[in-house]
Amino acid sequence: MSMEGKIRIVLAEDHNTVREGIKMLVNAQRDMEVVGEAADGLAAIETTRQLLPDLLVMDISMPELNGLKATEKLRQEFPDLKILTLTRHTDDGYLQQLIKAGVNGYVLKQSAPTELINAIRTVSAGRSYVDSQLTQKVLGGYAARASGPLRGEGKGQPSARESEILRLIAWGYSNKEIASRLDLSVKTVEAHKSNAMRKLNMASRIDIVRYASVQGWLEEE
Repeated sequence: MSMEGKIRIVLAEDHNTVREGIKMLVNAQRDMEVVGEAADGLAAIETTRQLLPDLLVMDISMPELNGLKATEKLRQEFPDLKILTLTRHTDDGYLQQLIKAGVNGYVLKQSAPTELINAIRTVSAGRSYVDSQLTQKVLGGYAARASGPLRGEGKGQPSARESEILRLIAWGYSNKEIASRLDLSVKTVEAHKSNAMRKLNMASRIDIVRYASVQGWLEEE
C-alpha cells in the first residue's frame, strides 16, 4: 500500500471510456487509487513491472495479449500480486480457466459499481471474490456434482483440518502459504487436500470454490 495506506491499483482495460469510468469510481474511494493504466495485456505486464502495485484490475478480452495469458505470466513473476479480473462472460469455463491461472477475484462488467469496489477490498485483504451474480451458478454447479453417482458411496466428510485447508485454498492461498500458516509440510497439506477432494467427489479447484460458496466461506472475514 502507499504511504497514505491506500490500495495501489493498476487498471488494464482496452476501452478508454470504460477505463476512465472505473478510474473515477476507484479514485473516489478513500482507501484506494489508480496508480497506472494499460490498454492491452502486454502493457499490463510492463506497467505492473514498473509500478509494483498492490492489485491489478484486468479486463479478460484485450488486444496483444488477453487477460488470461497476461495473468499466467504475471502470476509466475509476481506470486504475491493480487489480480482481479473483469469480464462479461458468466460461463463456468471462464471461471475455471481464471482460477487455474491464479486470479484472486472475478467480477462481471455488467454488475453494479459497488460490486467492483467490494471485490477490490476483499481481494486486497487476502481473500478470493466471486461476483454475486455468479453465486447461484457456482452453488448450482456444485450441487449438481454433489448429487452425482459417487455421492452415495460413503466417502465421508472432511475432517476439521481438511476443511480448514479447503477454506484457505478457496481464499486463494497456495499450498506453500497454507503449510507456513498451519505449521505443516507442503506434502501434508497436499495429502489433506487430496483426501478432502476424494471424500467430496471434487475434480478440480473450481469444485473447492463451489463448496466454499455452499459453506459460506467466501463471505467470511
